[in-house]
Amino acid sequence: MLKAHLPRQISLAIVTETWPPEVNGVSHTIKHLVDGLRQCDQYTIQLVRPRQQTDGDPASEDNFQELFTRGATLPFYKEVRIGLPHFFKLRNAWKKNRPDVVQLVTEGPLGYSAMWVAKSLNIPLISDFHTNFDQYSQYYNLRFAFKVASVYLRHFHNATRQTLVPTTELAAQLANTGYKNLAIIERGIEADLFHPAKRSEALREKLGVKPKQLLVTLVTRLAQEKNIDLAFKAFREIQKEVPDAHFMLVGDGPERERLEAANPDCSFAGMQRGEDLAAHYASGDLFLYPSTSETFGNVIIEAMASGLPVVTYDYAAAHKYIQSAHNGLTVPLHDEAAFISLSASAACETNLRNTLGKEARKTAQTLSWNNVVDRLDIIIKQLITEVRHETPTSAKRPRNTRLPTV
Repeated sequence: MLKAHLPRQISLAIVTETWPPEVNGVSHTIKHLVDGLRQCDQYTIQLVRPRQQTDGDPASEDNFQELFTRGATLPFYKEVRIGLPHFFKLRNAWKKNRPDVVQLVTEGPLGYSAMWVAKSLNIPLISDFHTNFDQYSQYYNLRFAFKVASVYLRHFHNATRQTLVPTTELAAQLANTGYKNLAIIERGIEADLFHPAKRSEALREKLGVKPKQLLVTLVTRLAQEKNIDLAFKAFREIQKEVPDAHFMLVGDGPERERLEAANPDCSFAGMQRGEDLAAHYASGDLFLYPSTSETFGNVIIEAMASGLPVVTYDYAAAHKYIQSAHNGLTVPLHDEAAFISLSASAACETNLRNTLGKEARKTAQTLSWNNVVDRLDIIIKQLITEVRHETPTSAKRPRNTRLPTV
């Protein structure tokens, strides 16, 4: 019945200010969703994004086209790029080839201009909520600026027909602050890539770590909002119990130089991708994740898929997927003393870590990007059907703000 009201080919324009090879949860997620939808014969995708230094000509295939725009780096955070606004360029492109739906992945100037173009052309919009700016404020002394940003983000997302969030927990938090029309779309995992079998004794030997020596790991962007200093506090407490323990950090960012200078006995592996990243995960014995600013936290389920026991706060991905003392270890959000204490306890319990790691792997194996893509497909098709049945009068009525049942 639903298919009878749908176009034979769905044209989806996706607007994002981040895309691989940039390494972050947003680019990782949207790449998987784009790849998944491209495998569905029913979709034609136009990807609108800032041109990167590594880019050649924009892709132009039967079901996938790229539209490059100009971008810029943030002066106080050079690792983050934003897209510049392109109202007229997008308006001309979408008047010529009108999308059925526009998906706004990021909320920067490019996303905002795309929002206004779509609304001016009466193209239905969906948006993704990926970044918890409110939590960032405590690390950058920009509380006033982030209060303004919170108002802007609520305005931005409420201008779309539906805002996609990764957990019911986050949806409830946003709903309590005035966000409307929220839908849940979870995250998946590449369980064949992130796998305990990727453990590398050669990598551990390169780090100076012996086979039975404890290797504590953290994979993250090395930035203030990731609360990395707490991970070092926990590791120093671990060393009191396990003196030969070693700490390896994987990732890059503005804090790397400071952290390396302050912790010369720890290993900084830099940015890793693909099989190399999988080997760095699987070669560890205990994963500490102290961030308090996540909307989800992809690295948590990547660590779990790699067979690692994870110590983290009980929110976002951990709240959804970790049962503490069964397949990982969690503590109440912001309880630093508990985080440090539990990390030290886990470091002393080899059998416990092994059990938690095995159960973590079982949990991660149940997650699939195919399921996530299927969920997005349903949301898009429901929106198209809904829009086609709206009359000019009904389109102006207030929309139901109740959270959808998943």
